[in-house]
Amino acid sequence: MATINGKDIQKLVVACDAGMGSSVMLASTLRKQLGKSGVTVEHTPVNSIPADADLVVCHSGLAARARSVAPGKPIVPFQIFLGDPAVTKVVKAIQQGTDLDV
Repeated sequence: MATINGKDIQKLVVACDAGMGSSVMLASTLRKQLGKSGVTVEHTPVNSIPADADLVVCHSGLAARARSVAPGKPIVPFQIFLGDPAVTKVVKAIQQGTDLDV
């Protein structure tokens, strides 16, 4: 397990599988929650994770694929699209500048 500090996250990517509208809602929610933090939130297909992503958030069913597409990138898997504790931890770490175990 690795650790990343919330203040080191400039670009957060919500990776999805094609056609999953729920991840678009999650990306929108994260943009609102992190707007004052200066973090860019992007929504991309899991097979197109950009090289400059600091942190990738994706459904747990896609985590293995995300790791293969973006080796070495911190990946935060979650179970539910809205209100998942893993995503809440990401938001808190970014807002408070604290460590996040990934």
